[in-house]
Amino acid sequence: MKKSNRRELREKALQVLYAYEFNGEGLTSLTDGILTDVNSPTDKQFAKSLIDRVVANQKQLEEMIKEKVENWEMERIALIDRILLKIGIVEILYFPDIPPKVSINEVIEIAKDYSTSNSGKFINGILDAILTEAKKDGRLNKSGRGLIEESLPKKSDED
Repeated sequence: MKKSNRRELREKALQVLYAYEFNGEGLTSLTDGILTDVNSPTDKQFAKSLIDRVVANQKQLEEMIKEKVENWEMERIALIDRILLKIGIVEILYFPDIPPKVSINEVIEIAKDYSTSNSGKFINGILDAILTEAKKDGRLNKSGRGLIEESLPKKSDED
């Protein structure tokens, strides 16, 4: 089965962020190198935005993850899982055009290919908890059809 375009872009973002985790520098050259074969400016912008937001919000993202895995040290979480969690959180919080469930499902599917057999459940649990909290705190900025899960208001008799 062919992967979706966005799935491939998320995988490329994972590759950039994984390499960056080890280097700690050269983000632009890593990004440009890994995105070389991406021809669409829109696709390239999506991947770069994802990467840049993860890097720019690194500390905040790690704090959010730490809150949800109280009994675990961050270093015990597989690096790929940590990066995928960050990608998922960034999409949920900063990409208003992507439904949260799509972001979560995409990250879980990527985890199946790149991480351990238990990673999907682990990532799902944490991202679901973060999504629930973001909804409760009013931090979920989603709009458009299919992006918000609340049901439509019932028509009143006056309509």
